Amino acid sequence: MVDEAAFVDEAVEGIRGSIGDGNAVIALSGGVDSSTAAALAHRAIGERLTPVYVDTGLMRKGETAQIRETFAFMDSLRIVDARSRFLETLEGVTDPEAKRHAIGEQFIREFERVAREVDADNLVQGTIYPDRIESEGTIKSHHNVGGLPDVVDFESIVEPMGELYKDEVRAVARRLELESVVSERMPFPGPGLSVRILGEVTEEKLTVLREATHIVEDELKEHDPWQAFAALIGKATGVKGDNRVHGWIVAVRSVESRDGMTARAQELPWETLQRLQSRITGSTENVARVVYDVTHKPPATIEYE
Repeated sequence: MVDEAAFVDEAVEGIRGSIGDGNAVIALSGGVDSSTAAALAHRAIGERLTPVYVDTGLMRKGETAQIRETFAFMDSLRIVDARSRFLETLEGVTDPEAKRHAIGEQFIREFERVAREVDADNLVQGTIYPDRIESEGTIKSHHNVGGLPDVVDFESIVEPMGELYKDEVRAVARRLELESVVSERMPFPGPGLSVRILGEVTEEKLTVLREATHIVEDELKEHDPWQAFAALIGKATGVKGDNRVHGWIVAVRSVESRDGMTARAQELPWETLQRLQSRITGSTENVARVVYDVTHKPPATIEYE
């Protein structure tokens, strides 16, 4: 495990050395990685840091409102409404890697736009070690590593936590006294709900999945999973009332892990699974069935795409 106190001191000095007298923007998603990186960077350069939260339309229910509340202490916080631009970028895209690269490039363009407004030449990211391992290997690209475009309009990209695992990041977050709603929050993919939708991303699919995700997180929090979520994996025939419907299949995934490199599917009580399916199928007319994923990592990855 990392020595949290020593790491904070070293990371702060490292950020100062990388950025110098310049300004920086940081990609802030509200997850523990980006929030911890933001806290470190804010400690390092203060008001010369501009946190940027991009509302992609691919986020969880209530995410933007929570960001406003949690990071209200940062006067320079920018919230960018880019929902239409991201959906346009993803239109017709079905390949998982193509999705990640499209999202990675759109993120960078959003950050570049804000950077020009605040005269910032540096980008800070909350990239951690597993992101890098998976992107540099053959598993999948991460939007903030392998998903970055070839040409980036920043003098430097600073990644103060690039050698840490998720549990180490949480320890650093606690050391920085971040709220538990941040430090203990379940991981959420940078590309958001797009990688939990098999096939093309549409507004209808996002609406269904956002509600299903909210239900899964609410129902399973008492089981303390490392990560729990819903995914939209296709369509199937079902019955609603007296009518036959061709509705969405929602897959529920809940895993235990230490660092995300490996994971085991949780053995959940039957009553919990039945309550989940009842709430999810009842939340919207166009969900036909709910399935539970029992696959470990490996052979599966935690996320679906």
